[in-house]
Amino acid sequence: MKKFIMSLIGSALLFTAIPANTYASEISLENEVNGVLGTPYVWGGTTAAGFDCSGFILYIMEKFNAGDLPRTTGSQAKAGTEVSKDDLRLGDLVFFNTFGNGVSHAGIYIGDGQFAHSSSSKGVRISKLSDSYYRDRYVTARRVVSDTSYRQMAGE
Repeated sequence: MKKFIMSLIGSALLFTAIPANTYASEISLENEVNGVLGTPYVWGGTTAAGFDCSGFILYIMEKFNAGDLPRTTGSQAKAGTEVSKDDLRLGDLVFFNTFGNGVSHAGIYIGDGQFAHSSSSKGVRISKLSDSYYRDRYVTARRVVSDTSYRQMAGE
């Protein structure tokens, strides 16, 4: 009986021990974006029930304590520091002129030439910067996250 009880205690300890970095690796930009892929576009939306493009950015960036970002796309395009397209890194914000009157759409760079955004026609999705539609409408990129937030986004 003693061996049985010790086995139970040992098993309980084995299966409840959590490595120190498990939590950090579960919270990554990839996981957060994947968790809301397909969420519908809702003008003015800032919750998982529906997002517009700037609301999606706010929702995701709050997960990484990325500071106080403005609510609107035009204002977000002035936040942080400008980054060249060649120097984009995970978490940088990318901006587009989709209506012909300045910055009107935004997303979050997720690496490999791709960005996540809330499309007015398809909801939250992943697109390529090289797609002709976005390539031709690209305006700028801004770095708004600290190195600490960047590492968290990368799952480090």
